[in-house]
Amino acid sequence: MAERVVPERVVAAERIAAESGFRKSCTRDMGRLLSTAAAAKPQGVVAESGTGAGVGTAWLHSGLGTGARLITVERDEGLARRAAGLFADDARVHVLTGDWRLLERHAPFDVFFCDGGGKRDDGQRVIELLAPGGLLVMDDFTPSPHWPPRFEGEVDELRLFYLTHPALEATEVLTTPTSSAVLASRRP
Repeated sequence: MAERVVPERVVAAERIAAESGFRKSCTRDMGRLLSTAAAAKPQGVVAESGTGAGVGTAWLHSGLGTGARLITVERDEGLARRAAGLFADDARVHVLTGDWRLLERHAPFDVFFCDGGGKRDDGQRVIELLAPGGLLVMDDFTPSPHWPPRFEGEVDELRLFYLTHPALEATEVLTTPTSSAVLASRRP
């Protein structure tokens, strides 16, 4: 059986994460979903909140079309600088240092991987940053067989907000047996 290819920049970003002690990078399964989302918008503007060491950024980059742009933001200056170094040779990629709201000046987004700031503190603004038909991707959820979805015995208000928002067509998908992601498209 053939082994699934992992892009070189992903491996490099994983190495930066390990060297930096950063343990919140997306999994390779989630990364393949990110690559697919970016590839679905080959001329699009792709954004990421929460660059970290650049692992998710590298997965988004692996699906990035030649006419697309990728803007990512990270609050930790050291991580942002190291991640920026991974993409210094590609003018389509811009790594910003600071709060997630720095992304606003680059909106609307055709794909928005909201992994850091925004998804918990201003969900409505996150949705407003999407272009009509834009894809919102969020990970780090624990699968729930219940409706409404539950986390640690309580209704998961965050997940419920995105899954039921009237401006979104949304679903939840398993990325591993113990983790899931919310995918949503902004209605025109």
